[in-house]
Amino acid sequence: MRHESRTGPPGRAAATGTAERPRDDEHAPDEPDRFTALFTRHAPELKRYAVRRLGLEPADDIVAETFAVALQNLASYDTGRGDERAWLYGIATNLIGRHRRREIALYRALSRTGTDAVTEPFTDEVDRRVTADGARRRLAGALAGLSRAHRDTLLLVTWAELTYEEAALALGVPVGTVRSRINRARSKVRRALGGIDPTAEEEGVQR
Repeated sequence: MRHESRTGPPGRAAATGTAERPRDDEHAPDEPDRFTALFTRHAPELKRYAVRRLGLEPADDIVAETFAVALQNLASYDTGRGDERAWLYGIATNLIGRHRRREIALYRALSRTGTDAVTEPFTDEVDRRVTADGARRRLAGALAGLSRAHRDTLLLVTWAELTYEEAALALGVPVGTVRSRINRARSKVRRALGGIDPTAEEEGVQR
């Protein structure tokens, strides 16, 4: 079930402390339009990502805080780094990290009961593979057992569908670190699921 975003564009809220750049008090004349376009394009998918990881309750706050930080730092964003999407996911992931206990509790509840009341599957294809093999509960348990760094990296690539390069930008780490984390996380998932890896890319998909 898909959850539609009800979050509206945030105002000039206080910075969350996750920004990498100092605040620019003077914004370019076209920045409000740029920010509005950025929000319209990316807020729904960021909301869905936050819901998948934390459930419905905190998701609106995560999205609002993400765009508050983005607004304060948009003028100084280096477009040479590429599209702002990965940057936004990096901000959101930092904010989600403050709710680590809640996230792990959700995965552990799912691993015990098999009931997923608030989160969505990785993708339709992954959901089909997990359901077909009766592995949903074990997958949740495996996610709960990953370190924060490994879980963040795996879910950015799998749920947010970032490339390895985009995930590296979002997390502020080298691409080689992303590849290493993905390999280790998937190895743990495979062990938990008896050799099944629903998080692997489809054949022919390049990261």
